[in-house]
Amino acid sequence: MELQKIKKYIRIEEVSQEEIDALILRVNNCSWRQTFHIQPISGLLNDPNGFCFYKGEYHLFYQWHPLGPFHGLKYWYHTKSKDLVNWENAGIAIKPDAYFDSHGAYSGSAIEHDGKIYLFYTGNTRDENFIRNPHQCIAVMDSDGTITKLEKSVFDKVPEGYTEHFRDPKVWKEGERFYAVIGAQKTDEIGCVGLMSSSDLLEWNFEGELTTKLDHFGYMWECPDYFEIENQGILLFSPQGLEPKGDNYQNIYQSGYVLGEKLDLQQKELTHGSFVEFDRGFDFYAPHTMQDSAGRRIVVAWMGLPENEYPSDINGWAHCLTIPRELSVQNGKLVQKPVQELQYLRKGKAEAAGTLSNEKKTYDGFSGVTYELICEIESGDAVEYGIEFRAGEEEKTVIKYDAAQGKVILDRSLSGKEVGKGYGTERKCQMPGGKIKFHLFVDTSSVEIFVNDGEEVFTSRIFPDIKSREIRFFAAGGCAAFKAVKWDF
Repeated sequence: MELQKIKKYIRIEEVSQEEIDALILRVNNCSWRQTFHIQPISGLLNDPNGFCFYKGEYHLFYQWHPLGPFHGLKYWYHTKSKDLVNWENAGIAIKPDAYFDSHGAYSGSAIEHDGKIYLFYTGNTRDENFIRNPHQCIAVMDSDGTITKLEKSVFDKVPEGYTEHFRDPKVWKEGERFYAVIGAQKTDEIGCVGLMSSSDLLEWNFEGELTTKLDHFGYMWECPDYFEIENQGILLFSPQGLEPKGDNYQNIYQSGYVLGEKLDLQQKELTHGSFVEFDRGFDFYAPHTMQDSAGRRIVVAWMGLPENEYPSDINGWAHCLTIPRELSVQNGKLVQKPVQELQYLRKGKAEAAGTLSNEKKTYDGFSGVTYELICEIESGDAVEYGIEFRAGEEEKTVIKYDAAQGKVILDRSLSGKEVGKGYGTERKCQMPGGKIKFHLFVDTSSVEIFVNDGEEVFTSRIFPDIKSREIRFFAAGGCAAFKAVKWDF
């Protein structure tokens, strides 16, 4: 077996406390640690899993490889919150220590049943020839937070016609029966979503593949999530293998959705519109939703991508999760808005307004490393207008509207340390001009930009110097009027 394969499957239980403490110290000394995002105490975080509301708290789990910033042996890590803002680490939730998850506890979801939370996940195993065999598994969390895995997997085979890439079940209940969508790859290496069902969560049947309009749409569909908003059916998933097309599909892998009629469970058919990218930024993958006690549909995602290197790797950690966002359907489109609870983070407030005429301006109180910023800009006759932030002498990240192209553009070519350079330094999307609203959540090494109240979102990691703190408002080729408000975090 290759050395890398051996290294990837070292267990945290096999490493001395001194080594773990040294790694955590190195991580904590990193200047790019986030302040209000969920991030790993060490190693690599990726897909969010098992998001749910139970006993007065939000529970969120994520894929975690504790021993380094690479994709090794995956655990489920548990964090919880009463308000979606202040998160408390609850420690390891699922260890990959059974025959059915020996090579990793992969992604899954959660559902409350009989007063407990059932965590439905994929167990990854490898045989002596390193051939993968996935199992679908259950762990149960009781009211004390104790998590116990069932002694055997609940679905231990890959259905005929599919490869070993069969994973990431997302479960819900319809009537008296439980259903789950699961990411799959057919033997002809075409991605799709399967449907499973159960009467008790303990014994599962594979019902077959969902029929969609998306034929030959990538080679694998990861992390599917089916839900309904106002009697409309939405399938959210992350297809791998899409070729870039104009401004679309520019990342190594994509995340998006189709929206249409409610899923026909008997016919296994989803009638829907076009596939739409869920986020326009550089670093967004594996979005995962839940419905809370107020009926809100809330989504979080991995703020990162597989197979990309990140500047924090040298400090022994990688990635974080996005802020929670509330979903709604408006004009046939899925809209994301930051949950209202994030306003609890707001501290000092600054305001500015004025007209920009072929110039770039700064204002008192508008600088910083971690903050929320809302800016509305009326174009006037400007050719382009927008904001430079986390800016210094040589660094800046830019969000702007280009009237000639009719596009919103995020430019991180000068954002600091490079990330994913092979996939370009700009992300764009078409949008009508006039008044544009940019709503930014800026953390130490990330930005999430909600355009026109979440009609589009740009999520990206950035790695500037800690001294790059300026915020500059600009207009070029004419005039633009703006007003802005900023809160320190």
